[in-house]
Amino acid sequence: MNSDIFVVIEHLRGQVSDISYVMLAAARGMANATGGKVIAVILGHDVETLARDLAADRVLYMEHAAFADFSSDAYQRALEGVIKEHAPRAVLFGDTTMGGDVAAWLSTHLALPLVSACRTFRADAGALKFVSQICGGKMMAEGDLPAPTTLVLMVPGGYKPEQGRAAQAPELARVNAPALDDLRVTVKDYVEPAVGDVDVSKEAVVVSIGRGIQNQDNVELAEELAKALGGVVAGSRPVIDQGWLAPTRLVGKSGKAVKPKLYLALGISGAPEHVEAIGDSEMIVAINTDPAAPIFDIAKFGSQVDMLDLMPVLTEKVQQAKGL
Repeated sequence: MNSDIFVVIEHLRGQVSDISYVMLAAARGMANATGGKVIAVILGHDVETLARDLAADRVLYMEHAAFADFSSDAYQRALEGVIKEHAPRAVLFGDTTMGGDVAAWLSTHLALPLVSACRTFRADAGALKFVSQICGGKMMAEGDLPAPTTLVLMVPGGYKPEQGRAAQAPELARVNAPALDDLRVTVKDYVEPAVGDVDVSKEAVVVSIGRGIQNQDNVELAEELAKALGGVVAGSRPVIDQGWLAPTRLVGKSGKAVKPKLYLALGISGAPEHVEAIGDSEMIVAINTDPAAPIFDIAKFGSQVDMLDLMPVLTEKVQQAKGL
């Protein structure tokens, strides 16, 4: 049985996604337990640039015009051949729109088990165990990683992206791409969203509000706090869907990933889709009335208080500390 751990590198417009580095960090621990190697798999072009800091023992790559932008059809067909040929112990994908699209098809087509929402792995008496988030992240499920090959969808939070980076580029090995001339879906164009608001992904301080804000009038309290802290207001899906903040302020899997020095989560429960986008924050402070809210599992500091009572007081204290 092959003991290697394969990691499918997710990238977009020449940038490797953070979840790819998280997966590489997880794969290293798994490979140490199995005695195998960490093999990164890249489908794309300009592979040397994409692979330059991947903490992998080797990179298998394919180059083809169909990989210039993500194409589920092209990825499925290419990875099917790679998995059949090598039969690795595990193949890690990001639990993202891209990863879920490809891994689900491969699982069905190759009759391989698929573990979703996986957060961490550990070795127990020579066997690999996985820990996955369920019930919106409020519970963790543990189980044996089925042999000989399992597909895994990973969420962030269990490993830091920097653990998956290396100072030296790994060895590259080119693999011939399969015939990709009859794809059912092809990418015709890539359209960037219009820029007309602040980019929350680049802000050092983010005050993020969730369902606990209750109504639109209370958003002003968050804005006053963000102004005092020198940051911006962002929100989780319920706030954006209500139209209380612009879609550009959405933090989550379908919005922006953020890396602020301070992420203040106000009335946010901490669903996996949201947690995925805030894992690289230097400090997460959570305020929630629910003591079992999953956001407390990743927060450095937390308080079980009503955010509506806290925000005015906190704003005043910050202003006093700044002499405003």
